[in-house]
This record gives sequence, structure tokens and C-alpha cells, in this order.
Amino acid sequence: MSSFFSGWSWKMAWRDARSNKKRLFVYISAIIIGVAAQVAITSFRDSLNTTIDNQSKELLGADLEIETEQAPPDTLTSYFKKLGGEQAQITEFPSMVLFPKEGNSRLSNIRALKGNFPFYGSLETIPAAAASHFKSDTTALVDQALMTQFNIEVGDSVKVGRLTLAISGAITKVPGEAAAASMIGPRVFIPHSILDSTNLIQRGSRIEYKQYFKFSDGRDLDPIETKLDSLEESLAIDIDYETVEERREEIGEAVGNLGKFLNLVGFIALLLGGIGVASSIHVYINQKIETASVLRCFGASSNQTMSIFLIQAVVLGFLGALAGTILGIGLQYLLPGLVSDFLPVTVELTVSWLAIGLGLFTGTGVALAFALLPLLALRKSSPLYALRTIEKSITSLLSRKTKVIIYFIITLTVMGYASLLTESLLIGTVFTVGMLVSFGLLLLVAKGLMILVRRFFPSHWTYVWRQGLANLYRPHNQTTTLMLSLGLGMLLVSTLYFSQDMLMKELDFATREDAPNLIFFDIQPDQNQGINEILNEQNAPVIQNVPMVTMRLDSLRGRGTQEIAEDTTTEVRGWALRREYRSTYRDSLISSETLLKGEWIGQAPDTGRVPVSAAKEIAEDLNLSVGDFLTFDVQGVPIEAYVGSIREVDFQRVQPNFFMLFPTGVLEPAPQIYVTVTRAPNQEVSAKLQQSVVRKYPNVSAINVSRILETINQFIDKISFAIQFMALFSIVTGLIVLASSVATSRFQRIKESVLLRTIGASKKQILQILSVEYLFLGILSALTGLILSLGATGLLGYFYFDITFTPNLWVIFVGTAVLTGLTILIGMFNSRSIYKKTPLEVLRKEAT
Repeated sequence: MSSFFSGWSWKMAWRDARSNKKRLFVYISAIIIGVAAQVAITSFRDSLNTTIDNQSKELLGADLEIETEQAPPDTLTSYFKKLGGEQAQITEFPSMVLFPKEGNSRLSNIRALKGNFPFYGSLETIPAAAASHFKSDTTALVDQALMTQFNIEVGDSVKVGRLTLAISGAITKVPGEAAAASMIGPRVFIPHSILDSTNLIQRGSRIEYKQYFKFSDGRDLDPIETKLDSLEESLAIDIDYETVEERREEIGEAVGNLGKFLNLVGFIALLLGGIGVASSIHVYINQKIETASVLRCFGASSNQTMSIFLIQAVVLGFLGALAGTILGIGLQYLLPGLVSDFLPVTVELTVSWLAIGLGLFTGTGVALAFALLPLLALRKSSPLYALRTIEKSITSLLSRKTKVIIYFIITLTVMGYASLLTESLLIGTVFTVGMLVSFGLLLLVAKGLMILVRRFFPSHWTYVWRQGLANLYRPHNQTTTLMLSLGLGMLLVSTLYFSQDMLMKELDFATREDAPNLIFFDIQPDQNQGINEILNEQNAPVIQNVPMVTMRLDSLRGRGTQEIAEDTTTEVRGWALRREYRSTYRDSLISSETLLKGEWIGQAPDTGRVPVSAAKEIAEDLNLSVGDFLTFDVQGVPIEAYVGSIREVDFQRVQPNFFMLFPTGVLEPAPQIYVTVTRAPNQEVSAKLQQSVVRKYPNVSAINVSRILETINQFIDKISFAIQFMALFSIVTGLIVLASSVATSRFQRIKESVLLRTIGASKKQILQILSVEYLFLGILSALTGLILSLGATGLLGYFYFDITFTPNLWVIFVGTAVLTGLTILIGMFNSRSIYKKTPLEVLRKEAT
């Protein structure tokens, strides 16, 4: 073994490397990008986890949060006082706000604050003093994003309910909340002391009451949680609570999943780098077999011969890993800008020694693992090969058993490292199997496309086109490798684009001329007629005007919901037992409903149980069948019912849809609110309608469906951009594989060029032949990824989103054109010496 890595082997490796430094540099270039992605992501993940641990209390803003969906009863309030400590209270609910400056209105998240919340961290505002002064000044704080949208400045006013308040500050950060939260529900803080004066708290309003505690004595919270559980049962109300540790674990789990996903994306880039290494070293060793055979003629053993190139592979792999690690450390500073909107903390970036160690180890290991096959084949080189030319690949010298063992070792390495990154053997195994399937499918599609092109392309095409196509099948070509690497990158990126386009098409239901796009809710019974009159005055059609009654499920098939929830053998979903049902009543079904089972009864009988119709989704979650008994608690009044029918509901329509539908003659006396659906022809009319309603009925809220769609689109764009940025590592790595493949096979191309020039080919023809080759490489690579992407997106739509996928031809065209253009550009740039110089110049240079 001492002779295996002897001084002679090192000297020979160094001498050979010096004369082939350009070829060997591109050999390691594929590793650099993969390692850079891996180190950047791993280091960022470690920094994020450290930040969450350091800022755990700031995530909640208190030691304990207790939340109820109704005003805490006296018993619970008394317990709050008994707990002591420093306390704060937030009453939170959705409502419309109006900005008198230009008459704009927007559905917002109103938070009435009492006390010094947050106790940890800070409510960040511009100016900073506004966060502490707004309660005593009786002013409002408004989300900065909302102020920017409507061109509102500090000092302008906002109308919340019946009160008009001055805006004393813009909210930039709320403890424990990501910036993206403001896109869905812009936050408006007001003093708790003026809440009643807004007149926004009405029967049926959706309100969350949150109580926050800070304990300076470091008390144990377990007894408090036990007491809250008993109070929840005795008071028959939902009491949710959360501690610092629970919030940290909750956010840590979400962030951990993000980190695992990003790590796997980086690992894919590294694997593609490994493929580039395998491709480059394969071509390089094929060209060096004659050198190895000459050394064997001079008495070198097979191990000594192999050690020369093994030393090169390991050392250059390490240098590539080192360069990638340094690049990755700098690259991690770009990542917070991609995902900061979705994180509840400001990440404090640090250098992760674990990430550095993994980058160096992994980069070197991947370079060695993927170089094993041609290196072991080199041991089989015979002195006879110094005189004889091998027409086949060097790996043909290895037995099938040896190849299987090497592939098995590489697979185990991939699975082990994926398991390490995800901290789960199951996920690592699934990821490895998925990668094998993906590579297998890419290989099959690539081979199939190559066969089709070779068999069906017209033979009467010009010489340049025929020669360019023939280059795709020449000995030791890189066609399959490039189609695998570039195809996988295209698969990832195009699947994201297709999925986003599919979802946005499905959400774009407000573009139809007859589709509703404006919904008013929280309408009190005495306001319903007035709302309808405003709509009629402004020629807005009342498409739907339905009552809504709040209720809870009390028992199912004679068993209480609490008993069912505690039964570990039940098939009933817990959320369906605990949720608050908002139901309606009418005497007929509407166009969005289709009867599946049973009989619809539109008028309740005078005596006995009430027949209700359950939507298919809730029937599945509650395991309901026609005839099953139910008892509903309608705000303290029990109603005995049975499942008279099960119906399918089109929940994608812009209108109120209900899990439980009652007949007329039962719920009319119950406390209720109304929902009205209309359509505004444009944003100007929509804004005018909302202003008219908010000015007269400030408690009524509106949902502008067009605005919601814009928000969803922006949200999806932000997410997809972050993911696409990660997926582009695969494309970049694939292009580097292309560059390295061109460079390592450059000598072979030069000999082909010399031969063509000798028989009369011009520089222009050589250039055209290369252009044709790279044109088809780009097209075939793009098509390989796109074909699999279409299948993947179709499966996602069918099995996950329940949407029929229709491909966007524009994405296909642009994706193919961009990838093909990049392939031609890089390929021609790296081949410029082949067609720019005379054959004699090139051969002399290569000989030296």
C-alpha cells in the first residue's frame, strides 16, 4: 500500500496535471457550484436555527399566550388575575378600514392592544416612538405595506368603525410574524380603550381574544396548562394556549422543513456536479489510457498507474470543494433576501463550521465516488494498449459485477448523505429512490429522443447538418450526460412554472364577465335592507344575499364530540368535531350544489329531527351516512337533526358555500348575520361601493376578490422565485458540465477538425457543424426536461390539487429557446480555438 501513493506517483501526478491544467480545471468546476450551493444553504440553515434559539421569547412576545374565540367568562378572567405577573390583552378581528385622504378602503386585521405587549422583542414602527405612544395619544398604527399601497403618510387619518384616528406610525415588524403576513391581512393597531367606541364588536363577528403573560419568577407552566384544560371542559369553550417553547418548536419545525428542502436542492446541484466529474474524468481517462499503457511498458504496476490519476482526482476534488466552500460562505448572504418575507425572525448570519466541514468532505467524496468507475477501469489497462486503440469506452474493461458494486456504493453514499441532511433515514431513502427514478426517466427519454432523431431525420439534408447530427453519436460523446444534467435543471424549473401557472389559472375565476368579485359580510339583520339599497342605487346586482348562523356540533350518532375526540379508534377528523360551523337555510339547492345521496327536504317538519344536507367533504371527515343523527348547539340552543342528504358543492365559486345546509322553518329566529355577493365592473366602481358601505355601516367588511387574487399572485411569485433560484443551481451546474465536457473532449474535437480541414472543410463549415451539434444538444436537453415536467405537473394537478392541467405553450417555447441559446453560447465559446486557428497551430500547441 506504501507504493500505491509513493513519491513517484505524486511526482507523476503533478507533472501530468501541469501539462493538462486547463482540462483538469474544468474537471473541478462542476464540483465548485454544487459545493457552493450546499455550503450556502447548510450555513444559512444553521444560522437560522441559532437565531430562533436566541430569539425564542421574541417569537411569542410573552411567556404565555391564552386565546379564546369569545369574551373570556368571569371564571376565566378571575383565573387570569390569580396568575398574576405582567399582563397584556389584544382583541383581534377582521374589519374594513377607510382612509379619508383619497377614499380608499381595505379589509384589515384590527388589533386593539392593552398593556405593554410585546414583553420580549419590540413592535417596530416608523417613527420608533409611535409603538409606545399610540395608546396614550389615541392614535393608530398601520401596516407599512398598506400605507405604501394607498400613498398614506404618518399624520394622515384612518377610519376604524365609527372612529377616525390619526396615524402616528407605520408598522414594520410584529414579533413572531413574517412580513408576508401583511400581504394577506394588513395589520392596524388601535388602543384597547377605544374599542367599544368603534362599534365594530357585533353579534356574529369573528373575534379572537388574546391574553399575554410575563412571569418574572420563572414559574413552571405545566400546572397552568393542566388548569386551562380543565377550565376548557367545565366552561365548554375553546381555550388555546401557547408557551415560548411550543412557539419555538412550531416555528423550528416549519423552518426545519424549509431547511431540509433547501438542503436537498443544494444536494441535487452537488449530484449534478458529480455527474459532471464522472463525465469529465471518463473522457480524460479515455485519453490517458495510452499514457498509462506506456508506463506499464516501463515497469509500472497497475496500482501505481492508477494512483497517478487517483491522486489527481482526490486533490482536485478537494481544491474544487475548497473553492466551492469559500464561494458558498459568501453566497449565503444572498439567501435571507429570498426568504426573509416568510421568516418570523431577522436572521443573524454566522459562519457554520459544520457547513464548511460538510462542504469539504462532501465535495472531495463526491469527486472520488464518481471518478471510481473510470479509475478502476484504468487498472485493467494493458501495455498492449500502447500500440492498439480502444474503440469502446474504457469502462467496458470492467466486469458487470464490478460496475454494479460501484453503482451500489454510490447509491448508498447518496442515501446516507441525504439522510444526514434531512435527519431522517426515511426521507433520505425516499429522496434517493426519487432521484434514481428521475435519472432513470431522464435517461430513457434522452435515449428515446436520440434514437428518434437518428432514425427519422432526413438523410438528404446538407453535409453540415448531417455532420452536426452525427457528432451526437460519435465515440465518447457527452450527449447523454448533458441531457441528464441540463434536463434535470429544466425539469425542476419548468415544473415550478407550470404548477404556478396551473394554480393561477384556477384562481383566476374573477375574470369572467358574470363572475362575482365583491363580497360584503358581517351584515347585521337591521342593516341588510340598507346594504341592498346601496347596491341598487349604484346599479350593482345582488347576486346572492344569504343569512349565516353560527353553531357547533354537540353530538354525533348519540355520542358527545368530546367523547369521540378522545376515542383513539375513531375515523372522525378532530377538526370537523371542534370547528365552528357557519350554516344557512333555504328551501332549494342552487346551481353550485349537486345532490349525491338521500333526499333534499326544503321545509322542516313541525316536529321531530330536522333534515340537513351535508357537503361531501364534511361527510367524509365526520364519517357521515344518510340517516345519521346529529345535535347542534346554536348559540346555547340545541337542535336535533339527521343527515337527510349528501351533496357535492363547488367551493371554488366566488360565493358563500356551506358544509351544513338547513331547510327553512328552523333557524330564522336564531342570531344571524348576512352575506351579500355582487359584481363591480371595475376597480373604481368597487372602491366607490366599499366606501359607501363603510361610511354608513362601518362594522360591515368587504372582500375584493380581484385584490385577493393579486395578493395571492404576489405571494406565489415570492415563493416560486425563491424556489426557482435554488433550482437554477441545477441549470448552472448543467451548463458547467457542458463547458467541462467540451473542454475535456477538446483534443478529440481538434483531431476531427484537423481531419475535416484536411479534406477541404472551411472554418465557416466547422463553425456551422459545431452550431448544429449544440443546437440539438440544447433542444434535446430542454425537451427531455419539459416532457417529464409536463408529466410531473399533470400528476400534481390530478392527485394533489385536483385540477386538470393544460400546458402553457409560451413556457415551453421560452424554456426551450433560453436553454438552447445558453447551450450554443457556452459550447461555441469553449470551442473557439478549434475553428479560429489553423490545424498546424492547434496540433503544435497540443503537442507541447
